[in-house]
Amino acid sequence: MSITPEALEAEFSLPTAATRLDFLSRRDDGATTLNTVQDTDDDSWAASLKDAPMQLDVAESLELLALGEVVARKAHDSRIIGIRAALRGGAGWEQIGAALGTSPQAAYDTYVASLSDQLDADAAASARELAGARPGS
Repeated sequence: MSITPEALEAEFSLPTAATRLDFLSRRDDGATTLNTVQDTDDDSWAASLKDAPMQLDVAESLELLALGEVVARKAHDSRIIGIRAALRGGAGWEQIGAALGTSPQAAYDTYVASLSDQLDADAAASARELAGARPGS
């Protein structure tokens, strides 16, 4: 199996990808030294496991990177859904911008720009109508 975001995106839902990403992130101790072989006493193999640093292997490291991209893509795709739900519920662009950690104008611009990428023409037109006028215009 190829370890790419495209390959993993089809395999993992957002919750599953986020859980696996969290698991792999916690398994690596963050050390910057190369993986090395440790010479241990044959009778104390369990003790050596306890004291051994935890580092991801190459496949796990690449999976961690690809899963990070999968989670980012899936979370980004859900932004339109969240904004449309907020607008339908009566939220204004001031509130939506605050929820996204940005200005109302930037939230609006990002939303409108992404509509044609993620929706068909009719759905995009409907979503633009729901968005109303650009804040501050």
